[in-house]
Parts: sequence; C-alpha cells; structure tokens
Amino acid sequence: MSDSSQQQLGNTLWAIADQLRGAMNADDFRDYMLAFLFLRYLSDNYEIAARKELGSDYPELEADSYLVPLSIWYELNPEDVDAFEKQMRRKIHYVIKPSYLWASIAHQARIQSAELLNTLQAGFKYIET
Repeated sequence: MSDSSQQQLGNTLWAIADQLRGAMNADDFRDYMLAFLFLRYLSDNYEIAARKELGSDYPELEADSYLVPLSIWYELNPEDVDAFEKQMRRKIHYVIKPSYLWASIAHQARIQSAELLNTLQAGFKYIET
C-alpha cells in the first residue's frame, strides 16, 4: 500500500471514529474502544486455541452462519466442558464462555438484542475475574 493510500485510509478511519464518538469525550471514547479491541483480541485468540484443542470435534459452520461454533460444542458436550475449560486455562491461561465471545456479541448487536448491554457487562466482569 502506498504512503498516500495509507494516509487516505488513516484519514477515513479517523473521520469514522470521530463520527461514532459524537459528543462523547475523546478520552472516554478511547477507553471504550480499547476495551472492545481487547475483547476482540482475547476472543479471536481463544477461538483459535479452542479450534486447535478440539481438532475435528470443533463444529464447522457455513460462513454466513450467526451461530458460534463453540456454543454448539458446549451444547453437544456438556459433560466435557469442565475438562475442556481446565485444559484451556492450562494452555492459554483464560476461558471465555461462548456467549461472551466476539461473534456472540456482534450477533446481538446486529439484531439489536435488548440483552446486549447485560451480556457485555457480564462478559467483561467474567474476563476480569
């Protein structure tokens, strides 16, 4: 990507962030965005590790599916969840419940679920503890 293209992309992203921020203080907005970026990072890494850990048992879904593969695995294997989470804590040192994964949060946002705020609060609290 050329320098001018990068500059143009940076300006466009900045304008979008400014528009999203609205009347919110820039420092407050930064804190919210960092929290969401952190959640996305943890979630993506967790799903990659879970896919690796479960191997062929990891559910494969259509690309346009709104379902979270790990939530399906949890439903189909309730007797194995504790052992799986224990293994994930050993390997990557944390666990994220399927309902708190980024894909679940994004789906709730897309359908404008009334539970989105509660799920976010519970998810951040779960990760924090």
